[in-house]
Amino acid sequence: MTLRTLIVDDEGVARRRVRRLLQLEPDVQIVGETGDGRSAVEAIEREHPDLVFLDVQMPELDGFEVVQRLPPSRLPAFVFVTAFDRYALRAFEVHAVDYLLKPFTPERLRLALSRARDRIARPDGAHDGLRALVDELRARARYLRRVAVHAGRRIVLLDVGAVDWLQATDNYVTFHAGGRQYLMRETLSSLEGQLDPDRFVRVHRSSIVQIDRVAELHPATHGDFDLVLRDGTRLVLSRRWRERIERALGRTL
Repeated sequence: MTLRTLIVDDEGVARRRVRRLLQLEPDVQIVGETGDGRSAVEAIEREHPDLVFLDVQMPELDGFEVVQRLPPSRLPAFVFVTAFDRYALRAFEVHAVDYLLKPFTPERLRLALSRARDRIARPDGAHDGLRALVDELRARARYLRRVAVHAGRRIVLLDVGAVDWLQATDNYVTFHAGGRQYLMRETLSSLEGQLDPDRFVRVHRSSIVQIDRVAELHPATHGDFDLVLRDGTRLVLSRRWRERIERALGRTL
C-alpha cells in the first residue's frame, strides 16, 4: 500500500528534514508541502492524502484550526509535530495517530509511520479519535482568538497567539506582543476567563503570561519567583498564583 503523504510546516528546514526521511521509505509518496495552515487545508482538499505530517504552530491557521476546517468524514490520518505545546501533547496522545516532538530521531519518525499504517489499514473506526478531537476543539472555540486593541489612534485586531503577556492598569489591560504594546479598556480578571487556560496563566494580581514565553524561573523571597520571558522581560510570580503555573508546567517549584 502506498501512503500518499503531505508535509505541513512553516519552517523550510523542518519540511526538508521530514521529506528526506520519508524519501527513505519505499511505500511513501510525497504529494506536496505547504508552509501555512490555510494552504494546508487547500492542499488536503485537493490532494486527498492518506497521511499528513502537521505542524502545530503556523501562520494563517494553526494545526488545530486546520483539523477544524476539514469535513470529519474526509479526514486523513494526522501525525502532529510540535516543539513544546503542552496541550497539544496531551490531546495528541489521546486522539491523533501520533505526535513527533521536535527534534525527533529517524527511528521515532518510522514508529509514527508504522502507527499511521496500522490506523489506515483499519477502515472501521479509523477516524473516531480524530472526530473526538474535532469535537473537543470546537468546544474550545469559546476562548479568544483575536482581540480588538488600541495602538495610538488605530484599532488593531491582535492575534492572541502573538501575545507574550498582559498587564493590568486600573480598568485597562496592556497587551505586550513582539515588543509592542496595545491597550484595551477591560479588567484583567474578565480577560482571564476568556483566555485558554492551557496557554495563559495568571502569575500575579496584575499580570498574565503565555506559558510558552517563559524561559527561566528564579526563586525570590517569601515563596515568590522571578519569571524571565524569552524577550528578557522580568515578571513576578506571586506565591498566591504559584500553584497555577506548577499545574501548567507539570512540576512542583
